Amino acid sequence: MFLQPNRLKYKKVKKGRLSKLEFKSNTLKFGEIGLKAKMSGMISARQIESARRVITRKMKKKGKVWIRIFPDLPITSKPTESRMGKGKGAVSHWVSRIRGGTVLFEVCGIPKHVAKEALKSGSFKLPIKTCVFD
Repeated sequence: MFLQPNRLKYKKVKKGRLSKLEFKSNTLKFGEIGLKAKMSGMISARQIESARRVITRKMKKKGKVWIRIFPDLPITSKPTESRMGKGKGAVSHWVSRIRGGTVLFEVCGIPKHVAKEALKSGSFKLPIKTCVFD
């Protein structure tokens, strides 16, 4: 099951622009080792879920994983070969805005070398550059 909000005030919103660094969520809060974004970008709900699955598989279902990001931005798309006009398209998927320095995942309860390997393999599923830190 992919992540998405239960309810929204407005179904469709403007995407906006991403820039600068993150200073609010750039430290560990729950786990011992984390995966931090080095650059800004957008991560879809499918990519978050894919990275989470890889991380839990590498950990062999031991320990605990925290996902520190949530996809709350709807991305719309119109069908191909449709004419111009007729309003904004339907919601196709959900993404999370990521600023550079944001902690994406946190892990605890397993040895450090296993956690680093799991987070590194999870980072291959994400479209932005990341680093493992503790």
